Amino acid sequence: MESSALARLPQALPNEVRIGTAGWSYKDWDGIFYPSGMQRRKQHPLEYLARFFDTTEINTSFYGPLRPELAKLWCRKVEGVNKNFLFTAKLYRAFTHSPMSLTEPTSAASIRPTDEDEIRTREGLDAIANEGRLGALLIQFPVSFKNTSLNREYLARLLRQFIEYPRVVEVRHSSWNDAETLASFTQENVGFCNIDQPVIGRSLAPTEHVTGTVGYIRLHGRNYEQWFDSDNRNDRYNYLYSPQELSGWKEKIERVAKLAQKTYVITNNHFESKAGVNALELKAMISGKHVLAPPTLIQKYPELRRIANPAEDFGDGFGPRLPLLA
Repeated sequence: MESSALARLPQALPNEVRIGTAGWSYKDWDGIFYPSGMQRRKQHPLEYLARFFDTTEINTSFYGPLRPELAKLWCRKVEGVNKNFLFTAKLYRAFTHSPMSLTEPTSAASIRPTDEDEIRTREGLDAIANEGRLGALLIQFPVSFKNTSLNREYLARLLRQFIEYPRVVEVRHSSWNDAETLASFTQENVGFCNIDQPVIGRSLAPTEHVTGTVGYIRLHGRNYEQWFDSDNRNDRYNYLYSPQELSGWKEKIERVAKLAQKTYVITNNHFESKAGVNALELKAMISGKHVLAPPTLIQKYPELRRIANPAEDFGDGFGPRLPLLA
């Protein structure tokens, strides 16, 4: 990345908390989070989502490097709606997962990125960073990636490889939850991703670590029955957090935010936009105020009426151009 791009990376205010969803383009959100048929009317989902949240996590960058022209389009779409909007992006899985990760464990010996993978990955990330809209790069490993000397060496090289971006590491095996890892991340200003997931075997339990200027929290849901056994990956994320469950995370978020310059809270329980519901509930809990919500989402989940006001529809499918952090 050019030095001018580094200068345009977002500068956060102390204790800033951004709450949003993991991804935004899901077929089962049509008529639930988004007005019915919105995409058929050639209205971009980001222009709608950015009216309610000031961040979202890019999922597609995990499955392949972002095309720069698409990344620039996304930046333009949020610019006209919410000038304060920032993206986070997952690193391409070629750097974090074995090509056969569904059938074999992931380790440094099985991860095989190429020089071309790095070139194309940087092109997409730089397209967002050059617009000042890349809040963090999420480096996500599977639960099979354990804390071994070989894996620690690989992770250290990978962190140096992408040092120009605000880096956050998500590890899911509990062996990484140790003082040595936290000290290493702190020394390198690398964020530790705190996750909520079903705690099965040696999977990582909820934490509230802050090891860099960026705090990061991801809520995956607690669908124990279908976390590993479901044939449909969407079933894994079919979980709606209760207000009581979220209140525990509210306290963790506030403690993380006291130590980080900016904190990202991402809801990944995307099935039928349950992520949208819980993100709005957390936003209301943290702000102590009612929030705006899509009318269709309130219809689907009437419990939102406790904390949300429906955004009026002015006929363009997007609702009013009102401040988002109400």
